Amino acid sequence: MSTATAPGLGADHLAHVADSTATTPRGTTDGRHGIRKPLALVGRLVLCLVFGLPLLFMFVSSFKPDLQIFGDLGSWKAFLPVGDVSLDNYTGVFGRVPFAQFMTNSVVITVVTVVLGVVVNSMAAFALARIKFRGSGLVLGLILATLIVPFETLALPLLWWVNKLPFLGPDGLTEGWLDTYQVQIIPFIANAFSIFLFYQYFDSIPKELDEAAKVDGAGWFRIYRSIVMPLSGPAIATVAILTFLPTWNQYLWPLMSVQSEELRPVMVGIDYFKQLNTSWGQIMAYASMITAPVLVLFIAFQRSFINSIASSGVKG
Repeated sequence: MSTATAPGLGADHLAHVADSTATTPRGTTDGRHGIRKPLALVGRLVLCLVFGLPLLFMFVSSFKPDLQIFGDLGSWKAFLPVGDVSLDNYTGVFGRVPFAQFMTNSVVITVVTVVLGVVVNSMAAFALARIKFRGSGLVLGLILATLIVPFETLALPLLWWVNKLPFLGPDGLTEGWLDTYQVQIIPFIANAFSIFLFYQYFDSIPKELDEAAKVDGAGWFRIYRSIVMPLSGPAIATVAILTFLPTWNQYLWPLMSVQSEELRPVMVGIDYFKQLNTSWGQIMAYASMITAPVLVLFIAFQRSFINSIASSGVKG
């Protein structure tokens, strides 16, 4: 039985029909992609406006007097440097608070907390991920269980404990860590979430590397220092970023544990502008100056920031 071509339908016509049928889904797909691109662009613009306009308002308002800030709220002038624009609010900030001291304190506290946090949390995660011992899973579970406890619940008990700890200072051995640098640093070095991020990343590194290093006579610390940590750049960057942000933005704990002005970080300095007469222009100027370092670091390390956050969510 032969398969003859239908009358009036040549081979060229059948080939054209087949080609048009094959290209139909592709055209539909291209159309969908054509719609998605404008929608994605609109979504990005909306997100930029939602997150960018408050920052723009803060920065522009830092150059205006209070009366003009409130007068421009009902129009787009609130986001434009128009009207009575000057640097009076910035000079007023330096006359009202010891800004340089506050900034220095925040930099010292943040840098020390980040560096020690990376070291301590990575070593704890290395022990749990690479050194198998009885009860390691239970220890990891208990560490992760602390994530469900809000810091506000622990603040008062922690304040009581640090007030009872011994401290060796210029006056000899005394009791209590209140009103010191270490009370703002040491309680926040160990972090359950940082340990979990390091653990997840360390567990994805092939353990055959440990065996090869042991054959060459390397101990656990040598494996940690020379093999595992050099391969964990994304995890280190993620932990550093996620430690830097909350440490820089700390407000409640320094307010509770530090009374001396020379030891306070920048966030506590906001309270100075709410006493007696509230100066909103100076508050905007102060907020702009303490936000600027974070924005500069993010812009400078934007690619590393995004890559580190993305890498932390992908095992291996």
